[in-house]
Amino acid sequence: MAVSAYVLIQTEVGKAAAVADQVREIPGVVAADDVTGPYDVVVRAEAESVDELGRMIVSRLQMIEGITRTLTCPVVNLR
Repeated sequence: MAVSAYVLIQTEVGKAAAVADQVREIPGVVAADDVTGPYDVVVRAEAESVDELGRMIVSRLQMIEGITRTLTCPVVNLR
């Protein structure tokens, strides 16, 4: 069973569209949308394990120029 998470991203001013475009190219990213509010981009990501998801976020996503902060929200199934 795959592990899913939403990643909320804050970017430098004026960088949200460019960041979202780059994030969409990362394997495991299902969607990346520009949004308004306290975060600039919301990402839906999937991986085979929590460790793989963490590696994707730390080694690929957080390395994108223009990202200032991320918040990862793992999806849980409560039913």
